[in-house]
Amino acid sequence: MTASEPVVRSLWWAAKTGGEPPFDTAHLKVHYPAAPGGDRLTGVFPPHSGPYPVVLFVSGINVGQDAYRWLAVEIASAGFVCVTFDRVGELFGGEHGLTPGVDLGAAAPAAYGTRPTCPAIGAVLESLAGIELLKGVLDLGTVALGGHSAGGSVVLQSARHFPQVRAVFAYGAHTMVATMLGWPPGTVLPAQVDCPVLLSVGTRDGVISGSADRYGQEGHGHDPVTRTFEEALSGGEHLLAVLEGANHFAVADPVDPTAARAFLDLPATADRRPELARLITSFLRAHLHGDARARAVLDGLDLRRSHA
Repeated sequence: MTASEPVVRSLWWAAKTGGEPPFDTAHLKVHYPAAPGGDRLTGVFPPHSGPYPVVLFVSGINVGQDAYRWLAVEIASAGFVCVTFDRVGELFGGEHGLTPGVDLGAAAPAAYGTRPTCPAIGAVLESLAGIELLKGVLDLGTVALGGHSAGGSVVLQSARHFPQVRAVFAYGAHTMVATMLGWPPGTVLPAQVDCPVLLSVGTRDGVISGSADRYGQEGHGHDPVTRTFEEALSGGEHLLAVLEGANHFAVADPVDPTAARAFLDLPATADRRPELARLITSFLRAHLHGDARARAVLDGLDLRRSHA
């Protein structure tokens, strides 16, 4: 690294996301390209040039944002500001945990598509404008949304309600909807997305297969990610990557064995994180930076493709 090359640094921020206190605040970690050399006393590094498009990554249920730090650093290194957040709120049946916050009413048959299923997305994006250190560095008109598991699902269900969103990516996520919300078994909802989408999933995803009964899909052949790619996406250039040997928590490092549903997962037989990082950063650079070399990388990969 030369003296002029950026390094990745992070700062903390907070956003009010609605709900009853104390369950009304998201705590953000904002990863940004920084100028080498920071203040010795505060540890603060000024941003490196910019402006940078913003990538908001939404965690899975009960998965702390630090599990995605490796990916946030990769994304920031590729020329973006990458934001993750933790938000403790109500889950189901009165339980509480880490959640992006799901508006269950917005996911019901009478309302789906009329508003985001994850209203916290808008609150978090709006809050970023208040970070003094990054004034003039954030391109809040050019945004990508990403997510893992339920975080990826709410991103797919919400993106078009935020016109600044230019690309969406999700790992281990789909739009098949739970029957408890009043949908018929096996229903795949149309994604609420008006931009290119990258879906990715591992061949050893034990959490998705172990959740089939939630969707009225007990038995063999439960593949909601492929069905989402084939049935839920339209009107754009979309990609599906199937990672051999990767499991549901391949995108999360480290996996916390005390929380979430890692006990359902199958053992991974390969570490596909380098491949996944290259795939995601190339996708983002192609669609947010208009990078021809990144598009060439995508064109050379073995992916399923859907074109308008």
